[in-house]
Amino acid sequence: MTTPKAVIVGAGIVGSSLADELTARGWTDVTVLDRGPLFATGGSTSHAPGLVFATNPSKTMTELASYTLEKFSSLEHPDGWCFNHVGGLEVATTEARWTDLHRKAGWAASRGVEHELLDPAECVALHPLIDPDTILGGLHTPRDGLAKALRAVEAQATRAMARGARFLPHQDVVEVVESNGAVRGVRTTTGIVDADIVVCCTGFWGREFGRRVGLTIPLVPMAHQYAITTPVASRAGVNSPLAEASLPILRHQDQDLYFREHGDRLGIGYYGHRPMPSDVGALDYDAVISLDEMPSKLAFTPGDFEEAWLQSAALLPELGDGKVEEGFNGIFSFTPDGHSVMGEHRELSGFWVAEAVWVTHSAGVARTMAEWMVDGTPGIDVHETDLYRFEDAALTDDFILTTSSQSFVEVYDVIHPHDQRKAPRQVRTSPFYERQVALGAQFWEAGLWERPAWFESNGALLDSLIADGLEIPARDAWSARHWSPIAVAEAAWTRSHVAAYDMTPLTRYELSGPGALDLLQRLTTNNLDKSVGSVTYTLMLDEKGGVRSDLTVARLREQTFQVGANGPTDFDWISRHLPDDGSVSLRDITGATCCIGLWGPLARTVLGPLTPLDLTNDGLRYFRSAATTIGSIPVTLMRVSYVGELGWEIYTSAEYGRALWDLIFDAGAPHGIIAAGRIAFNSLRIEKGYRSAGTDMTIEHTPSAAGLDFAVRMSKDTFIGKEALPQRDSTSQLRTLRLADPAAVVLGKEPVSFGDDVVGYVTSAGWSPTVGACLAFAWLPSDVSDGTEVHVAYLETTYRATVVADPVVDPEMKRIRR
Repeated sequence: MTTPKAVIVGAGIVGSSLADELTARGWTDVTVLDRGPLFATGGSTSHAPGLVFATNPSKTMTELASYTLEKFSSLEHPDGWCFNHVGGLEVATTEARWTDLHRKAGWAASRGVEHELLDPAECVALHPLIDPDTILGGLHTPRDGLAKALRAVEAQATRAMARGARFLPHQDVVEVVESNGAVRGVRTTTGIVDADIVVCCTGFWGREFGRRVGLTIPLVPMAHQYAITTPVASRAGVNSPLAEASLPILRHQDQDLYFREHGDRLGIGYYGHRPMPSDVGALDYDAVISLDEMPSKLAFTPGDFEEAWLQSAALLPELGDGKVEEGFNGIFSFTPDGHSVMGEHRELSGFWVAEAVWVTHSAGVARTMAEWMVDGTPGIDVHETDLYRFEDAALTDDFILTTSSQSFVEVYDVIHPHDQRKAPRQVRTSPFYERQVALGAQFWEAGLWERPAWFESNGALLDSLIADGLEIPARDAWSARHWSPIAVAEAAWTRSHVAAYDMTPLTRYELSGPGALDLLQRLTTNNLDKSVGSVTYTLMLDEKGGVRSDLTVARLREQTFQVGANGPTDFDWISRHLPDDGSVSLRDITGATCCIGLWGPLARTVLGPLTPLDLTNDGLRYFRSAATTIGSIPVTLMRVSYVGELGWEIYTSAEYGRALWDLIFDAGAPHGIIAAGRIAFNSLRIEKGYRSAGTDMTIEHTPSAAGLDFAVRMSKDTFIGKEALPQRDSTSQLRTLRLADPAAVVLGKEPVSFGDDVVGYVTSAGWSPTVGACLAFAWLPSDVSDGTEVHVAYLETTYRATVVADPVVDPEMKRIRR
């Protein structure tokens, strides 16, 4: 069988791992090029401290790291070990950090990462240099450890070369050769290397390399301080030159520090200094590269390390007898969200990217890339690392630098799941923004949109509802962050009266042309061959039958469809499947339009007098749309409701937005209309059992497992993923939990236990004013029945919960159809 010719640019830990993974899958015509020598090429791998920690807020990043540590454990090198399971130890010196370590323990538990929480004495037993009086406890992860990065590179490269791969040093790639929208090879300073596939694994040079093919790779090369101490007396003779380290990797995140052994010395990494973005164009590529001198190792700046040394000696008092003997500022990559960047160039077939990858995740990224390239689909969900996950405005130089610098500063911070990006803000605002500010909107940001979370103007409503008997239990300090009881009042008022929600940030595409229907039928699971005016909820699957996204598709005209989607990766997926004959046009119309969701039992009373359209059930049925007017404003009404109440999504051009808002609020004033925010919206959709793609379900889940069989029409001739569905046997199911204690709140990613065993994890949650308890979605074993009692570990508390049938509210759908 003929396999593609693949050229990997970059022979560091990612490129070498990828060569190993590709050749193991039968792609033997693989050439790896690097501008430096082999295998200390002068990039980040050459100076990497080699820390591999599996536990991460992201399930995907945990899986990538877990594979890396297990694979590196199996590698062999004549000079010694490639991975040392010394374990990891994170210590807490503040109550906030100690609580956060419990949260991390929950992530580890839900993902099968071996771990234990330790008291100070147990921490010192593992790492005797620690002053026990400075810490409250620690999180021990015994399978974590140290990668000897250059040995791991060479061991994998050696295996790849045994299968036919070539590794060529001193090859400066100056151009990607392309023809008719596809790669044909690369031009180096010594000639052309033919290729069907080119993979950019150039590390912190990735952004500059991407520019050569018209691609923005959102990363910033950032310098990070690393110092090595003079010998530590108590460690003399403990570690042999071969073993190098026996103490667990120590992380003192309250002071942005980590420590690892180098024989009888300690290496200290520091994230507490100012961000130091680096200009790769100014680096010296012509010097002779060695382990001591390389482009990625900048001069140490002692002034930036002064606080680090003081705090290191406070935690590890024996360091006070020594000093920093050597140090450097090493360059590696940071991205706006802290995740890697993976995928294929949409406009240049065969050009792939695996960038912003630390040693921690390297082998996992390589395996996933190889699966993606060879099989057509990655083996795990990668939407958090997808090359096309960013909005256009997030690909500007200013945004990438500002947010990547924030990522650096926050590496070791305690990050709340609802913490908001500090800058830039107010990049995308709806036409209603000034009106929302006037109402005291408290904004969250997503996709660069300012989205009201709740409105302070509804404080009087909260007081009124409490006086009428609404009970809202007090929250703990953590779950009360970025939250207000006003949001509960907004949700309750939506169920009893009427509320307006700004749905403008909902991603909207227009698909039009004679081939639009055929394309949508092929891309989605439901039947879209319906009459003009139909609105259909449907799914997009990958080739293996996993849920990529969910869509709401309205057929506005015979050949024109409006698609409510979830973000840039949906645009990318649809774009890649556009027919070559030009029969389909795809446009992102989000910014040119706006939308108000008007929902609640009084919605018809408010909207009816403003439009000539018959809004009764006979006039505009559920899941139907119609073009009409509201006052003088042309609008499209869609009778859909993500909150499960009577109402409409009202769309118009952005130029009419402010007038639309004013008309609706003037008409709604006699009926008590309010503006409501995202927190209320989220609680109401969970009450109704409505899933959120990317949060509640990913490509790792089938429609059936996610409870979305109703959106799949197997009677259709074909759609992507159809053939794979009968072969997918899911052992888990997305279920709804109701927490027993009305004051109990969870926020997502908590482990769920049955008896002594962790059996699943929470995806999303919200406090329901309708039932007076927190409701949560959780992935659980398929055989768990309604009424089963489980336990959810939340920070330092464990809550009882019951598995309940969903939707919890209005399962007969009477409210939405009234």
